[in-house]
Amino acid sequence: MVFSSLTFLFLFLPILLLTYYASPGRAKNAVLFFGSLLFYAWGEPVYVVLMVFSTLLDYTCGRLVERYRGTSKQKIGLILSLCGNLGLLFFFKYADFLADALHMVTGLNVPKHGLPLPIGISFYTFQTMSYTIDVYRGKAKMQQNILSFGTYVTLFPQLIAGPIVRYRDIAEEIDHRTHSFDRFGEGARRFVTGLAKKVLLANNIGLLWETVLHTEIAQLTTASAWLGIVAFGFQIYFDFSGYSDMAIGLGSMLGFTFPENFNYPFISKSVTEFWQRWHISLGAWFRDYVYIPLGGNRRGLAIQLRNIAVVWLLTGFWHGAGWNYILWGAWFCFFLIAEKLFLLRLLSRLPKVCGHIYTQCVLMISWPLFANEDVGRCFSHLRVMFGGGVRVIDDAACYQFLTYAPLLIVCTIGCTPLMKKAGEKIVAFLQAPKKQPVLALCDLVRLVGLSALSLAYLIGGSYNPFLYFRF
Repeated sequence: MVFSSLTFLFLFLPILLLTYYASPGRAKNAVLFFGSLLFYAWGEPVYVVLMVFSTLLDYTCGRLVERYRGTSKQKIGLILSLCGNLGLLFFFKYADFLADALHMVTGLNVPKHGLPLPIGISFYTFQTMSYTIDVYRGKAKMQQNILSFGTYVTLFPQLIAGPIVRYRDIAEEIDHRTHSFDRFGEGARRFVTGLAKKVLLANNIGLLWETVLHTEIAQLTTASAWLGIVAFGFQIYFDFSGYSDMAIGLGSMLGFTFPENFNYPFISKSVTEFWQRWHISLGAWFRDYVYIPLGGNRRGLAIQLRNIAVVWLLTGFWHGAGWNYILWGAWFCFFLIAEKLFLLRLLSRLPKVCGHIYTQCVLMISWPLFANEDVGRCFSHLRVMFGGGVRVIDDAACYQFLTYAPLLIVCTIGCTPLMKKAGEKIVAFLQAPKKQPVLALCDLVRLVGLSALSLAYLIGGSYNPFLYFRF
């Protein structure tokens, strides 16, 4: 079940919210736990068993860590958690890929299980591992109530696509959270905004990318190749950031405060800054649980560069079991290391526009690697982008540009803070007591308008993918 579906909006969410708010005290956690399992089971009924297993595993491991704290047995719980979670992730996500790689290198025919990937396994395994690690480090208290811990693991707003919420960030809210009309209203606003980004922008600009993706490379022009990859960049941004907005909004409606996951990454002046603004919760996870434990930047430049390389190999591999993702991670690793060595100093001496152009060029070349699991198609698309096709432009490319130009302009403006700043100025102007009714009316009109347009599209449309489900 996806948030941008009529089933979720008109069936699951209203029933869950009514049941949740009608339930007393701690019964709210039970409603969230079983409701979240139902949410997951809607698309993956068999793999609910994995979710329950992961919950039991890390709950038990946290208790083991606490029970043997200060003794040589303290690491038992941590090791069991790491082996169990990483073992599940490896088996379902990477076993077949490594079997193919082994066959390619050695010629051995290693049996493959061919099982479908459990939705969101990369997200919830990282979350459950972080609990045991933080309990081991003393940065989080052990959760004694297994239902409360299960609520954290299965919490449906961020269960399958993040943001990655560490237990210590919401430990207090798991058992003691506050609800108010203001928090619910703010959460609803955030949800509607995310829904509009996903449905009105990501889905529609994604149609352009789909057209280019299904065009034979031999028929693809340079102009169409660039148009398609720009469209993909917009699609994945509005798709994922829209989903994060919906998750944060739903969390607020239920009394939780989730971390921000995006901060206008396309305005970045370097690749380093881009990754401080894009998928923030994933970057923070790798920083705290991989980069810093390896030594971070405390043990000299050579070790720091090694740690960056390790993190980005893992980041690429986290996104998918494919050579294209490894190449994608290596691409960014190269520029992050180059910026650490000299590029950031060079960029600081140039006009800011140079940093923006450089960053966008790096991103544009990275998207074909991310979008095409077929490495051959990746490089063929890049070749056409840089003039290796039969033609530079044709009638189809002109038609695509003219058709999607208004949407491309809206997406360009929408991925910058311009609309947010304009909104803040309008709010500041209307905050005088006499103008409060006008402010409330404007906010209501905006929310109703976005909701109506989004629902109209969902009712009449059929293209409603979610890209990060595959991770």
